[in-house]
Amino acid sequence: MVNKRLGEICARISSISPYIRFVGIISRDGKLLAYQRRHDLRPLLDARNTKNQFSHIAIKSGMEYKFDKRLGKVEFVWEERKKVQTISFSLKRSRVWVSIDKKVIRAEMLRIIDACLPIAKGYS
Repeated sequence: MVNKRLGEICARISSISPYIRFVGIISRDGKLLAYQRRHDLRPLLDARNTKNQFSHIAIKSGMEYKFDKRLGKVEFVWEERKKVQTISFSLKRSRVWVSIDKKVIRAEMLRIIDACLPIAKGYS
């Protein structure tokens, strides 16, 4: 997949909702391949912790892959944290990771997920 396409994925997902804080495409080894961040806010993680978060996503994705044959491929993962909500989607050999404002109601989260799924599947 060409980086231009990765940037396109980030842009398309970012445009789904004004509550989306960050969209990143993370490789299997935890490297950030493309991203888009909402302009009006400060990141919650510093550079070191961001790198660790991406490594964690890569490791977790690799572990999930081990169960695909029995349970089926992971379509998305949704995490609720105290300060932010995140969703992630498989994208061929990479992972799309999206952070969303904590204040978003569940109906909006489900709308965001439903809008992201076809985008991720279209590039997989």
